[in-house]
Amino acid sequence: MHDIKTIRDQPTSFDSALGRRGLSPMAPQILRLDEERRSIIARLQTAQERRNAASKEIGAAKAARDEARARSLMDEVAALKQDRPALEADERRVEAELTALLAAIPNLPAAEVPDGRDESGNVERHRWGTPKTFDFAPKQHFELGEALGQMDFETAAKISGARFVVLKGQLAQLERALAQFMLDIHTSEHGYTETNPPLLVRQHTAYGTGNLPKFAEDLFHVSGDFWLTPTAEVSVTNYVRDDIQDEAKLPYRYTAHTPCFRSEAGSAGRDTRGMIRVHQFMKVELVSITAPEQSDSEHERMLNAAETILRRLELPFRTITLCTGDMGFAARKTYDIEVWLPGQNAYREISSCSNCGDFQARRMNARYRPMDGKGAPRFVHTLNGSGVAVGRCLVAVMENYQHADGSIVIPEALRPYMGGRDMIIPAS
Repeated sequence: MHDIKTIRDQPTSFDSALGRRGLSPMAPQILRLDEERRSIIARLQTAQERRNAASKEIGAAKAARDEARARSLMDEVAALKQDRPALEADERRVEAELTALLAAIPNLPAAEVPDGRDESGNVERHRWGTPKTFDFAPKQHFELGEALGQMDFETAAKISGARFVVLKGQLAQLERALAQFMLDIHTSEHGYTETNPPLLVRQHTAYGTGNLPKFAEDLFHVSGDFWLTPTAEVSVTNYVRDDIQDEAKLPYRYTAHTPCFRSEAGSAGRDTRGMIRVHQFMKVELVSITAPEQSDSEHERMLNAAETILRRLELPFRTITLCTGDMGFAARKTYDIEVWLPGQNAYREISSCSNCGDFQARRMNARYRPMDGKGAPRFVHTLNGSGVAVGRCLVAVMENYQHADGSIVIPEALRPYMGGRDMIIPAS
């Protein structure tokens, strides 16, 4: 959500920032509704002030036995009272229009974000690791998993339809091991507090993070007011909604390992095979709540936490800064981490770390009280990132650690979580 006062004070700058996202100017429309709303409020206040004054004048007129004057004033008060419901209805209508308009506008990009229309405008930040050279044609994860008999899309389709998977045996254990490994690293080394949030949230919760109303088709609506979370970010970021934190306690850092549910409404024909794009997947999420002065450094810290997972697993990756045309709705700056998949001969996204500034905080009314005690409470900054997507990390391990016979080496960092096992071997 955007600050209407900032738009009033800097309409040209606001529209210029929207233009960087490829959007048309919106300040004139916003300010027209804002002016209409303020005009109605002023009329209501003037009418109320007049009613209060007239009421006093009625008493004075009656005390002076001026019945004609008293009756005239009582008629004026009655008329003012009769007009009020219509004015209040107009205020609610305009307020709703203004709120809906502001709620549909994405966050403004940070000044240092590169300009670009789409993913072609993204800028590579750095790379880590060298993709392995195979002396055979590396297979994709679903070919490996199906040959092992431990990745079953057919049974999943029978149960739930397309874009689902059943993992079995050692692959199911490996996915669990990855999640446990990530949680242990983030909680013991990076200072995140592990949480177990709800998977069902109410509409106002999804609204707070910017998922609703704009992206309703990308979510699963269960019934009534309940929606399945597309990421733990939705639940965890809302921990601070409608509350005022003490600045001395910030930043808050949370992590959560949860199923995520996405309808993939806009992905028809993309990644139709395998686990890259499914309706239900596991992810370890990172969320930070900070004071504004901390958010940029916290963003870098979060990125390093996510990259640490891939470095420990010795998975080659590259990190890119998303351009203005490829950033998510709520983000002011985003880093994507893309892991190397030899089966696809391509880097694919495995984590996205975003600084949302105060955009989500305004929607959630999440604030903090400055340590110096001066001034009113201020909005916190929120950040979120994958630390990392567990299913896609499983895909990366399978493809990068495969052998020609279809066996998969278990990365050394994961062996304690796999009972000391070092290989997943096809059944003979």
